[in-house]
Amino acid sequence: MPLHVPPAPAPALRTVLTALGSPTAVREARTPSLRLAQGPATPELPLPVHVLDRITPEGASATRLAGWRFLIRCGERAVAAADTMLTADGWAFSRFFEGPYIAATEHAVRQAETMQQPYQARLLSVPELYMLTLWLHGDCTADGATGHPAATDLLVPLAPAPPGIAAHRPHRVAELLPVLTHRVTPGPLLSSPA
Repeated sequence: MPLHVPPAPAPALRTVLTALGSPTAVREARTPSLRLAQGPATPELPLPVHVLDRITPEGASATRLAGWRFLIRCGERAVAAADTMLTADGWAFSRFFEGPYIAATEHAVRQAETMQQPYQARLLSVPELYMLTLWLHGDCTADGATGHPAATDLLVPLAPAPPGIAAHRPHRVAELLPVLTHRVTPGPLLSSPA
């Protein structure tokens, strides 16, 4: 089944295209792969980036849209990514970057494209665990900028994943969330001597 990628806001894409066309923005990006890329660089695979700000013992707090991420492709592979963010004045380019999450995102998307059930692709960041997942949302017609992970949605941790959580292994939200909750919930404090 095809993986559904929600359309990015046109102004967000325009900010990335403008940044890619600016030699100053690319030169100051500190992404060697992008600076040294031969041929045209094109933004592809726009994914909404949601942040799970807090995990409580009762489960997840609501997610919030942090921006849109575009993989920047040169030739046959993605060499960097571009983030955009929503400001009071509308969508703005945030940054170019590279690192292991670029290849991990491509790998997880290819993996998701082979699944039998259709999903809508999103990214879900869990800052408390320094964790990024490909969030496969079961409602392909949903607005990619809103929503909360449903119990039957899948989360695919991207490499590098936190210790003890397998990267690139799809987990139902209902199965992974208790593990994440246990990881970030502080244990009982030891009593101090009197």
